[in-house]
Amino acid sequence: MPLPADAVTQDAQRTRAGRWKMLALALVCALPVIASYVSYYVVRPEGRRNFGELIDPQRALPPLAATDLSGHALQLSSLKGQWLRVSVGGGACDAGCQQHLYLQRQLRESLGKDKDRLDWVWLVSDGERIPEELRPALANATVLRVPADELAKWLEPASGHQLSEHLYVVDPMGHWMMRFPAAMDLPGAAKAKRDLERLLRASASWDEAGR
Repeated sequence: MPLPADAVTQDAQRTRAGRWKMLALALVCALPVIASYVSYYVVRPEGRRNFGELIDPQRALPPLAATDLSGHALQLSSLKGQWLRVSVGGGACDAGCQQHLYLQRQLRESLGKDKDRLDWVWLVSDGERIPEELRPALANATVLRVPADELAKWLEPASGHQLSEHLYVVDPMGHWMMRFPAAMDLPGAAKAKRDLERLLRASASWDEAGR
């Protein structure tokens, strides 16, 4: 018959073993999220085929003064808390600008149940009036006016391109972390969608819909 001291020791050993098994199980369950996050933000292997260009170092949303379409003032940094897909253009919105707005809307809708985790943001870089016929299509967009010279201190186009030629991705912590190629078309948008889906999966453990 075992001594009481031996029984206590065995119980303690079984308890420790059980805790280690629970920790191991939790780690196995978390590995897919950890691996996808690390692959995007830490490892970045050379063979990876991102459509978007990862920004290194990432740039935080600055506290720039902005105004909405009603003229209300706010800081650009108030957009933190959700994934952002950002375009930049003049208020008159030429053909390239309208193409970006269309692709932003389509990309958001194509994400299905995850679409509310991604804000569609248009930063208007001048004081030009936005055409009335364009306003109904912007119902689900966040439209803010920010001076072009201030935006240039935060966002940056690829060499040889203009700020308005790209779409930009900002994470919920407020870091600009990806830039899609200039003059993106519909086939390019399909590739951009895959990047966005991977980012949303990678942040599934800490990001939620809404702010």
